[in-house]
Amino acid sequence: MNHNSKIGRWQGAGLMATTLLGTSVFLLPQLTIAIAGNGALIAWILLTLAIIPVTLVFARLSSHFPHAAGPAYFVQQAFGIVAGRTIGLIFLLVIPLGAPAAILMIFQFVDSLIHLSPASQLFAQLSMLLVLFIANYRGIHISAKVQFMLTLAIITVVVSLFGASASNGQLVSSVAREYSFNGELIIVATSIAFWSFLGVEAMTHLANDFKNPKQDLIPAMMMGTVLVGLIYIACTLLLLLIPTDHDLAMVGVFDQLLGGFGAPIIGILGIAGGMATVNVYTASVARLAWSFSNDQVLPRYFSKLNRHQVPARALAATLILIAVVLIFTFVSGQHYENLIAWSNGVFVVIYLASMLSAVKLLDNSKLPIGCGVVFCLILGWGLGWNMLYAIALVAITAPIIRWQMLHHRKKAMS
Repeated sequence: MNHNSKIGRWQGAGLMATTLLGTSVFLLPQLTIAIAGNGALIAWILLTLAIIPVTLVFARLSSHFPHAAGPAYFVQQAFGIVAGRTIGLIFLLVIPLGAPAAILMIFQFVDSLIHLSPASQLFAQLSMLLVLFIANYRGIHISAKVQFMLTLAIITVVVSLFGASASNGQLVSSVAREYSFNGELIIVATSIAFWSFLGVEAMTHLANDFKNPKQDLIPAMMMGTVLVGLIYIACTLLLLLIPTDHDLAMVGVFDQLLGGFGAPIIGILGIAGGMATVNVYTASVARLAWSFSNDQVLPRYFSKLNRHQVPARALAATLILIAVVLIFTFVSGQHYENLIAWSNGVFVVIYLASMLSAVKLLDNSKLPIGCGVVFCLILGWGLGWNMLYAIALVAITAPIIRWQMLHHRKKAMS
């Protein structure tokens, strides 16, 4: 990949922001309010404050150790090959759950525009994967430019809505009067809201796609994270200020404040944002699979790059696996809320392992690292039984990796 086809600071910030916003910006505030009521606002504020040091640690790790394997590489450098490759494999295995969850969320917005039968939705979802393959085939820099514009569009809508509601002081005071504090529900809401910031670690896989990782990666990731946190807080406050019985609450809020057209505007932005999220994750997983193929963890078949220096074979395999999960979800009738909770559990393990690796790899970062470790432990507690999927993945993959290493060692000695 030549220097001109790489991304800079502002494109990186846009890529980061739309990855985190995705479909979640118009759905997750509604879900957290259903869990914690007015306490959802506290959940989002606490989550935003907690994710800032986590993002800083990830950004410092990836700027000092830019590698396509991202967290897997950091953990490997700190704790050895078995630990690093285990983290990499559970990341590979969670994306086939996380990406379908994002796609199913996208179709909440599709339903606001046009009603499709379940079979037609599945066909449209599978067609979307083909679009993602085409978008990634020539490299992430093209998507980064488009996603920067998408970030500006989402910000414009949220700022317009917030501005339209700002004159109503009575609504603000009523939220304050009716607030009730329930610490347990706030933690549960925070553990679900954590889905909104999945993408912080995905950017580390793309460090080598930046023109200057050491100079641009940290500001890009920090700007994107802070911006996204403020947008989520604003959207949650909007939903508390403007009650609505619309299935998609943000559509109802838009209609009340700006006089209509909520369904097409929120719907189009939700669909585009969701595709942006899945786009970055598929690019990240393809890079990780390519890296693992070069390390002989995965078959050598995935080590080939196309003429745009994109691991097209790994990309195709990732999208095919996502398609299989979408078909299974359609047949079994699973809901995206379940996929979110299971995925969050795996990412808690990945984030915790990355924070612990930073203890050994980074200097002068003890405070943000400590905050990140505490944050991960609280999230794990909030997810409860949903952590079992992550624990099972670690218990299965770690012995397999160790056996694979012993097998390669014996083969080399013979």
